[in-house]
Amino acid sequence: MTGPAPVRIRVPATSANLGPAFDSAGLALALYDEVEVSVADGWSVEVEGIGAEELPRDESHLVVRAFQAACDDLGWLPPGLRLHARNAIPQGRGLGSSAAAVVAGILAAWALCPAVTGIDDERVLALADVVEGHPDNVAACLLGGLTLSWSDADGARATSLAVDTRVTPVVCVPTATLSTHVARALLPPTVPHGDAAFNAGRAALLVHALTAAPELLLPATEDRLHQDQRGPHMPATAALVGDLRDAGHAAVVSGAGPSVLVLGAEPGHAPLVHTVVPDGWTVLDLPVEAGGARVRHGAGHENGAVSS
Repeated sequence: MTGPAPVRIRVPATSANLGPAFDSAGLALALYDEVEVSVADGWSVEVEGIGAEELPRDESHLVVRAFQAACDDLGWLPPGLRLHARNAIPQGRGLGSSAAAVVAGILAAWALCPAVTGIDDERVLALADVVEGHPDNVAACLLGGLTLSWSDADGARATSLAVDTRVTPVVCVPTATLSTHVARALLPPTVPHGDAAFNAGRAALLVHALTAAPELLLPATEDRLHQDQRGPHMPATAALVGDLRDAGHAAVVSGAGPSVLVLGAEPGHAPLVHTVVPDGWTVLDLPVEAGGARVRHGAGHENGAVSS
């Protein structure tokens, strides 16, 4: 059939929470899933890379489900879709693989819909929040950099801030996985007022540390709301966070875990992290992704997904 030219979408990995900023901050990292999507007469899904053996090859694939949700939101009913996904983001490790899939599917619908002439970042974010269930990862994936997200009567909102160029993220990835749903179920329904106040202060300091004063990252990444509560269910992660922090590294659980994010500001930071991490972990030096998701139409020019 004749239809819109294929679109190619690149979506970055993300790390949420960043220690104290639970469900409200995220960081985009330079590790990417890529999808090529085109309108077709039927439904076809191909997957290569990470998860290729486990992910579905039908309409239950998360990119397809997000695409269909965006089509419903746009009032567009394509006859079918051809999806080719190339995955590099570890899955079930707290690095935003599901958020990347959701953002990719929604952006594909916006890019292919014949009635759309641009991408409305606010509508994309609002729908991504509904599909994903929380905005911190999808905001960072969509916008790039350090994102702060919140919700109001109109849905999810977010803003992106530039990260100080001295900040050098390192991610330690274990072989074990942990679903976000399970990790959230481990948290108590209420927290002491003192702990909430502690985290509010640290979250404010975190923004300053990441954007202007990375020498403050160690105190800025202290948390009392979620990491210790999840620790017994991922003891290797809790132990590594403790060992790294004892060695002076600003280490936190990446998202719901079990990966560990280390935020450094010194040129020799990454090699020192390697000396603390035990065997069995994969250590990735991942710069901050400042631009967020990217959309390329056919062989045309690649642009940021978010409209200006």
